[in-house]
Amino acid sequence: MFRLVSAAALALILTSPALAADFTAGSLKISQPWARATPKGAQVGGGYMTITNTGAAPDRLVGGASGVAASFEVHEMSMDGGIMKMRMLKDGLEIKPGETVALKPGGYHVMFVGLKDQLKQGDIFKGTLQFEKAGKVEIEYKIEGIAATGGGSPSGHGGMNMKH
Repeated sequence: MFRLVSAAALALILTSPALAADFTAGSLKISQPWARATPKGAQVGGGYMTITNTGAAPDRLVGGASGVAASFEVHEMSMDGGIMKMRMLKDGLEIKPGETVALKPGGYHVMFVGLKDQLKQGDIFKGTLQFEKAGKVEIEYKIEGIAATGGGSPSGHGGMNMKH
């Protein structure tokens, strides 16, 4: 019985798509892209990942696209007087040589604006990141729970006051 269960588990692992894929663009490594599930009717969604620059020159995430939304923006969240504020980074997000930048809830992130449909937990969707020097790279986002704080993390972010 144990062999049958083990064989079935191994078969499932080998036939499942990778959930924590890495992607490369020039000297940039994009790790574990994910997005939060959204409620039905939501117009925006957030995307997260880490980007590591293994090269000798800085690069900049300047945009992107995805079929799930009308537009794609790079954002930063920060606290100001006890209020969480979000702003679009018009010049993009710099990734310095030898550094890793984390795009995560409550910090840097990408925003999918004008969602065409609900983002549902467990689904995967394709997107493109546009870098100033490395160019375009195709990636896949795994959709995590609506209150996830990291790829595979089910916890929420509490009751923050947010201004956009």
